[in-house]
Amino acid sequence: MEVTDIGLGVLEIIPRRHADARGSFAETWQRNRFAQAGVPQDWMQDNQSFTAERGVIRGLHLQLPPFAQAKLIRVVSGAIFDVAVDARPGSVTFGTWVARRLSADRFNQLLIPAGFAHGFMTLEDAVTVHYKVDAPYAPEAERAIAWNDPELAIAWPLEPSQQPLLSARDAAAPLLSVVVPELRARVRA
Repeated sequence: MEVTDIGLGVLEIIPRRHADARGSFAETWQRNRFAQAGVPQDWMQDNQSFTAERGVIRGLHLQLPPFAQAKLIRVVSGAIFDVAVDARPGSVTFGTWVARRLSADRFNQLLIPAGFAHGFMTLEDAVTVHYKVDAPYAPEAERAIAWNDPELAIAWPLEPSQQPLLSARDAAAPLLSVVVPELRARVRA
């Protein structure tokens, strides 16, 4: 397994694949190997999304403390531009983002620490994303941040005239600056 810190403590993980004439096999997560690599997460839930079209943006989503989730993201089919935004109040890198192209072909994954907002843009049609989380989903703690927040200035790989497809919730998501007071209040509680 190859583990690379791409910045902000977000890790890109490429599991080892065993291939032969029949195809390939890999352990995408194995508790002891991940712990030996410095990734001791104990996952609680697996999620999977399917997106039919290229150019869809899902996110930026996060859960407020104490329900913040670490996530292990991988693409089962297709490719995405995956983004993690540091939303940890008091962090010296608060509001900073990193991104990586994840694809079924490349077989890479991202481990995003708890306290980060997460989102992705589909780069192909028919994309399936699978991810593990280390805390349960808590609808009352879920928040979204505007994908196009000018303070974040995320360099989404959109064509110059392209408008992404968004859910109604993501289209109406507030700026990070609007969510900050609630994040700070939850951290102090």
